[in-house]
Amino acid sequence: MTELAIIVLAAGKGTRMKSALPKVMHRVAGRSLLGHVLHVAKDLAAARVVVISGPEMPEIEAEALSIVPQSVTAIQEERKGTGHAVSMAREALAGFGGKILVLYGDVPLLQASTAARLVANPAPLSVLGFRPLSPTGYGRLLQDTGGRVFAIREELDASPEERKINLCNSGIIAMDAVLLWKLIPKLRDDNAKKELYFTDLVGLTIAESLAVGLEECPEAEVAGVNDRAQLAGIEAELQKNYRLAHMTNGATLTAPETVFFSADTKIGQDVVIGPNVVFGPGVSVGDNVEIHSFSHIEGATIAAGARIGPYARLRPGAEIGEDAHIGNFVEIKKAVIGKGAKANHLSYIGDAKVGAWSNIGAGTITCNYDGYGKHVTEIGAGVFVGSNTALVAPVKVGDGANIAAGSVITRDVPADALAITRAEQQVKEGWAAKYRELKKARKAARAKGRG
Repeated sequence: MTELAIIVLAAGKGTRMKSALPKVMHRVAGRSLLGHVLHVAKDLAAARVVVISGPEMPEIEAEALSIVPQSVTAIQEERKGTGHAVSMAREALAGFGGKILVLYGDVPLLQASTAARLVANPAPLSVLGFRPLSPTGYGRLLQDTGGRVFAIREELDASPEERKINLCNSGIIAMDAVLLWKLIPKLRDDNAKKELYFTDLVGLTIAESLAVGLEECPEAEVAGVNDRAQLAGIEAELQKNYRLAHMTNGATLTAPETVFFSADTKIGQDVVIGPNVVFGPGVSVGDNVEIHSFSHIEGATIAAGARIGPYARLRPGAEIGEDAHIGNFVEIKKAVIGKGAKANHLSYIGDAKVGAWSNIGAGTITCNYDGYGKHVTEIGAGVFVGSNTALVAPVKVGDGANIAAGSVITRDVPADALAITRAEQQVKEGWAAKYRELKKARKAARAKGRG
């Protein structure tokens, strides 16, 4: 198998995004545009990955290293076109003799299988083409009478007849490394933009009497991002794909168009997801889970048979055990909820461990932050925590203990004990009736004084 290197062009400022953030760092489906492209590189098991960044864009290198640790970032100080950008990778790819695939950091919908087809094409240079509903604005792939590609013509440089062609250039090319570095110096800026076009390598390859390969893909796969509206369009396309994939794999979405996934969301079989559920990055859901409407889940693991929501919020570090229940207006953060445990109403469980089959009453909170640091609450198995309880961490509650409603727990509670801290109740018979009469008399007196 031919060794593969990937160059990702990510130096564009994205001025139409109206943002201080580099264009490729804007996120869709919980992942940066660049991140989606780099995951294709991971799937293809590229031996080398070079990301071309612009100056003063440190977040691009950090993102690349977080996804592909062996990646190298090269800086394009001057923006002289895609051909110039590709040439910035030459030093990082010194000695590499395999095939080089050039991708774009703002084209996140490309499938790894499509890229693999392009790389597998035996031609020394292969282009990825597509047939859009409207070709306006795209470079055209020019073919001879035998269907062989002989040039790519940018629209500004195309003749009226060439502009009628609907086979368009995605800009994505796979090319033998030796040929790439031989031809790059021959690029010229004699075009409308006065730039070095990477795609001009097609014509240069033909001039070498070498074949140019062609692979095609759907238009959506090579859609790029130049502004916020296109960013929203990419998000919509990704969500459509993810919803279909999860339903195909055995999940029920009762209102699919209202559910939003992240690129890495994992959903088991026979999971039922209600309307208006949002999955942030890092979520894994086991089989036979019910997630009710208006729940927001991020960085959480949900075991088989659990029931979540409605209106639940699971934050990073939440680990929900098998058959556990997390109900309406309950927030879980960095906490382990044991098998069969329940927190059904209006509670906050943070930096905590809750044992199996424990019951957390409505209005319970773990007071995990003292203004300076976070502290852990440990609740054993089979514990009953009464409503409106505050557990002031660090604190431990032993197995089988009961905590009376309205208590503020500041010390450890032994196993099977009852903890109660509320004031003793007092009842004064007839007091309310006397108080009402007193208030009425005072009100009448004030009214008489005004008269």
